[in-house]
Amino acid sequence: MQITPLIAAKAELTSGGLPAEPIVLSTRIRLARNIVSVPFPGRATSSQREQVLHTCFDAMREVGDFKDGHLLEMLKLSPLERQALVERHLISRELSQSEHAAGVAVSDDQKISVMVNEEDHLRLQLVRTGFNLDTTWSEINALDSALEDKLDYAFNDQLGYLTACPTNLGTGLRASAMLHLPGLVMQEYMEKVVRMVNQLGMAVRGLFGEGSEATGSIFQISNQQTLGESEQDIIKRLSSILHAIIEQEQNARQVILEKKPARLFDKIGRAYGILQNGHLLSSEEAMNLLSLLRLAVDLGLLPDDYRTQVDRLFIEAQPGHVQLTAQGEIEPRERDKQRATRMREEFAHAPTLNYKNLSYPAG
Repeated sequence: MQITPLIAAKAELTSGGLPAEPIVLSTRIRLARNIVSVPFPGRATSSQREQVLHTCFDAMREVGDFKDGHLLEMLKLSPLERQALVERHLISRELSQSEHAAGVAVSDDQKISVMVNEEDHLRLQLVRTGFNLDTTWSEINALDSALEDKLDYAFNDQLGYLTACPTNLGTGLRASAMLHLPGLVMQEYMEKVVRMVNQLGMAVRGLFGEGSEATGSIFQISNQQTLGESEQDIIKRLSSILHAIIEQEQNARQVILEKKPARLFDKIGRAYGILQNGHLLSSEEAMNLLSLLRLAVDLGLLPDDYRTQVDRLFIEAQPGHVQLTAQGEIEPRERDKQRATRMREEFAHAPTLNYKNLSYPAG
């Protein structure tokens, strides 16, 4: 398989990035760009899409970020490989379903991925562990400038960067953070949070973006507006909203510990027991159990380094990764069995939950 070296390597979101943080799993910024005088991918001919793919790959070969990276053409990848790339947040579901010339360039540390011929000619994406909007913007801005020196972007002085969908026109920027919000979910406050965030011009999505479910109490919060606001203003506004949500999550956890500590500890204890001893686990159940273990780390019941392990397993417990480990497609029941085996191995030597280390006062 072409992506075997990529799966085996240390990656920003699985082990090689910044230390994992409570509540905020990761920060991502994506830029939409197009090549001047070439129809958008949805209107381009096959030969035009092929030309864009080769032109963009040639440009990226000259950029240092991709020196030891991977240039992958979708038509040369199996469905299972495409699925694994979606699960690692390196490509979108839309690109994974492409039947035309399309591809992705991935940096060696998998911090950067650039999709070619998705909805736009180029979708630049940079992901960092934890809450790092300013660092992420600084790094993707440098990458954007390096590529703009080699590619002629479609740009209008009044409208900004031209994009296939009007909702991306202007900056072409989507900034987002992946938040772990079990406290707000348990307190049944998420509906109010989603309504508040939408009223402020932001979107709330699931783990894999638009149309995906929020399993494991993980939500992606991002800006919706890209026109009439500078990149710095978009990031500043999103940052302010994220800080408010983080504070609400902390308050929700505190309320649960004060009013229902036994119920919470029971959930965490059961999750710990099933992950250590279960023999069949669906991906959804694994996500929800891992979510409770991540909460246990945040509360001080497990050492901090287990947070990175849980974040890695959020990805590696997905169906594509389980099948890659099995070296081929397998039936759902067999996947559940192999997923449970993997969890038992991962947590076989986990320390006992230490309630004396509780970082929040319980009632």
